[in-house]
Amino acid sequence: MRPLLGLVLVASACSPADSAQNQANTADQPQAVAQAGRKNKKGKKGGSKKKQADLPAGLRRVGTLTEGIFESSGLCAAPEAGTYYTFGDDGQQPTVFRIDATGQQVGQFTLGAPNHDWESLSRDNSGNYYMGDCGNNNSDRRNLAILRFRPAQPANIGKINFSYPDQKEFPPPKAERTFDCEASLWHAGQVYLFTKDRAQSTTCKVYTVPETPGTYTAKLITKIAIPGQVTDATLSPDGRRLVLLARQELFILEGASWEAILKATPRHIDLKGAGQTEGAAFKNANTLLISTEEGRLYELDI
Repeated sequence: MRPLLGLVLVASACSPADSAQNQANTADQPQAVAQAGRKNKKGKKGGSKKKQADLPAGLRRVGTLTEGIFESSGLCAAPEAGTYYTFGDDGQQPTVFRIDATGQQVGQFTLGAPNHDWESLSRDNSGNYYMGDCGNNNSDRRNLAILRFRPAQPANIGKINFSYPDQKEFPPPKAERTFDCEASLWHAGQVYLFTKDRAQSTTCKVYTVPETPGTYTAKLITKIAIPGQVTDATLSPDGRRLVLLARQELFILEGASWEAILKATPRHIDLKGAGQTEGAAFKNANTLLISTEEGRLYELDI
């Protein structure tokens, strides 16, 4: 077990508990045709098949994303119980897909904003969703944004533009390229941003921006000492387990309160063999759904 310091507790808007809200029907279009403009930088869709015996204990393959959904970069509970939203990252069409828990597509819609580099999705308690268009591999982007929308009106986008207070160069030297963000969460009127340390893979910085569309300088809240590159974040339905997903591993902090989680020692779970793990959402209090860029879908008992 490796130590994790200075974590700020945030409440994920992507828990199954939120799915229980009866919102208006989304603007999903049934069973989409294959998406145009595939980057195909990973080779074959889905990658090589992994035998269950090759996977860590508790991790099980439950499906494959429908053909046409490329490079899943995040997961979030949809309004309809038992379904989830996923999407591709940079260079792909601005399409959000709705899938079931086995990866089969049951709908889709197009957002009214380009996909510069979508990396994460969360939602608030009122049915608003927040797409993190803040992937920033080279730490050189000046158009970082969170896209606020409602699935029933996906053409209407509210942009939360932001910049980092501690970034002065675009790009900075390689050793200082810590401004890539692939994980974000809505909580109590703020969107929390968890950065990926591409330089040393030792620190995750946590920033916040308001939920209201506008232009902001993000506020640096804390730094997390974590030996991994964070790719997604989610909170359990009961608010007692915060998961930070990384590549082929994840970290869990548990506690009965914000103070307890802040002081908790993380539990590390190895996901070696799963692939490039990019999306995570709770199915229930003890089970995670995890997606990979290669198109595999897993469940993990925690």
